[in-house]
Amino acid sequence: MSERPRDPGRGAARQSTGKSTGDSAGKSPRGGRQPAGRSRDPRRVPRPARSAPARAPRASRGGGRGGRPPQGGGAALRLASPRPRLRLVAVGLTLVMLAFTVRLLQVQAVDADAYAEKAAVNRYMTVPLAAERGTIEARDGSALATTVDAYDITADPYLFTPKQTKTDDAPERAAKILAPLIGQKRSEVAEKLSRRETRYVLLARQQTPKTWRQIKKLKARLAEKATGASGGGASNVLAGVYQEKHAKRVYPNKELASSVLGFVNSEGKGGAGVEALLDKDLAGEDGKITYAQSGGRQVPTAGVREQAARPGSDIELTLDRDIQWSAQRAIADQVEKSHADSGYLIVQDTRTGQLLGMANAPAYDPNDISRAKTESFGNAALQDAYEPGSTSKLMSMAAVLEEKKATPTTAVTVPNRLKRADRAFADDVDHETWHLTLNGVLAKSSNIGTILATEQLGRTQSEANKVLYSYLHNFGIGRPTGLGFPGETDGLLEKPGKWNDAQQYTIPFGQGLSLNAVQAASIYSTIANGGERIAPSLVRGTTGPDGRYKAAKQPDRRRVVSERTARTLSRMLESVVDDMEGTGTTAKIPGYRVAGKTGTANRVDPKTGRYHGYTSSFAGFAPADKPRLTVYCAVQNPKKGSYFGSDVCGPVYKKVMKFALKTLQIPPTGAGPARLPVLAGHKRNG
Repeated sequence: MSERPRDPGRGAARQSTGKSTGDSAGKSPRGGRQPAGRSRDPRRVPRPARSAPARAPRASRGGGRGGRPPQGGGAALRLASPRPRLRLVAVGLTLVMLAFTVRLLQVQAVDADAYAEKAAVNRYMTVPLAAERGTIEARDGSALATTVDAYDITADPYLFTPKQTKTDDAPERAAKILAPLIGQKRSEVAEKLSRRETRYVLLARQQTPKTWRQIKKLKARLAEKATGASGGGASNVLAGVYQEKHAKRVYPNKELASSVLGFVNSEGKGGAGVEALLDKDLAGEDGKITYAQSGGRQVPTAGVREQAARPGSDIELTLDRDIQWSAQRAIADQVEKSHADSGYLIVQDTRTGQLLGMANAPAYDPNDISRAKTESFGNAALQDAYEPGSTSKLMSMAAVLEEKKATPTTAVTVPNRLKRADRAFADDVDHETWHLTLNGVLAKSSNIGTILATEQLGRTQSEANKVLYSYLHNFGIGRPTGLGFPGETDGLLEKPGKWNDAQQYTIPFGQGLSLNAVQAASIYSTIANGGERIAPSLVRGTTGPDGRYKAAKQPDRRRVVSERTARTLSRMLESVVDDMEGTGTTAKIPGYRVAGKTGTANRVDPKTGRYHGYTSSFAGFAPADKPRLTVYCAVQNPKKGSYFGSDVCGPVYKKVMKFALKTLQIPPTGAGPARLPVLAGHKRNG
């Protein structure tokens, strides 16, 4: 082994301590000897001095090599102290542990609820439980609107993400399968399935059980492929599709009473008619169910939290299904025959005010509102305000009789023209001077005779106007019917101080004021009921989810005229139908005493606000001497054939009244008709 390298800056080598002989002295690195006194190769790089602490020299073995002092004569090199380094590492570890501890406290203590909620969102699924909507029934218990089993098709968009489906186009692939089955556009379905801000989307409402069974089979097939023996490379793109039981609203009689019933919109809420009026009672209260899910499937062992839905109440209407059918068919046929714009027909029980029929034409099928015209959605019998014409004269006669200004036999001279307010008023036909009784004025529907009669209500025209207004208002004109129906009109009746020069003479015979069809029917029911007005009613009672039946609140009652006046008016109305001089002979019903009145009014076009066309009407009740039913018919703007109320609505009244009397098994009274004189100076006619 060679001797330690020497510092090149020093000239002479130092001798080793210890024994100087030996075989080791003067050996070359390769084992040979090196000549004594020969200097080392200056090209060799000296090795760094050892940093081991100095030790006492010890004898070498076999030739003895003693320790040497450090070369170069400088101070010995030592390792740096490890303590600063250890302190730095300890501080770093402490900071890391402190960060972990703070984060752990934040997750498990400070923000524990928030993170638990986020976890629950990903794990738990909450879906609504739709309440079963109540049934709407006719008075005999037959269903007019009911529900059948159906399903809303829903989905969880999270389960259509690439991460969950292992494919980038899962929404498009699922939409291609689902769209034809649920009747939706493929692009719309794909858009819903691609939403990332929600875990719940509604794909289609109220699908049939057959549709859901088809979807369910497809889900099962795709699930089998996804977990097949081939390695599970396939993807079940329908895994996130679900169903919610959501009963479908069905109207088994189609167009029957559609304007009364209304419909349920796409959100499951009443969109019109009784469905809207009583939506809160019919709808009940929805529930909800929360369950754990994984991969689009419910975890059966995780438990289920369910809040049960409360079913809606069943509503029993006053409508008679058979009478409603007869009324609807009759008015629809007449509107079609007359090429009219529309028509309404009301059947009312005179003793209770209950509406047994309320028909509109044209009607629509609430099972498929997409094919219906928008203007058909309302109930025109309550929403249309129009001038009634001569059917309104009954109220004028009631005021004259009640105020004792005349009797049915009081003579009234009716000229061909009557000058008032800078104009000449006329009847519907030209005639020579008529010599009529007050009964004859009503029977022949004389406008001039009615003006002359109502002028007797006050010492001045202003006083007469005030008296007439009070009776019109008490009969219900310009006031709500009491039904509270959506979109119902109160009609229009200005205060007498606002009547212009023409109105104070036209209002007595039915022009210059407006009403709806139910108000018009109520006028005649008031007279038929002995002069007491009973507010019309449409709901008979409700049956709650607990099965208890609750009758509807009793309708308001108000006396308008005395029983004596009402009986007199009933006899006068018989002359309109029974006497050959009357205008309503087309409404005669063999075997029954019929009271009625025709009406033919100038019609205000709702589009232009000007008079255009006519409103043809007929109102009456039977049996006249023991009233049970009121029927009112009105047809708007008949354009083919006659436009007189006797020709257009008289036959409709007769057809429906006959059917209703037979349906309710109301027999004739057997008494002879009241034959009041029509012409002055004659005791009786006929």
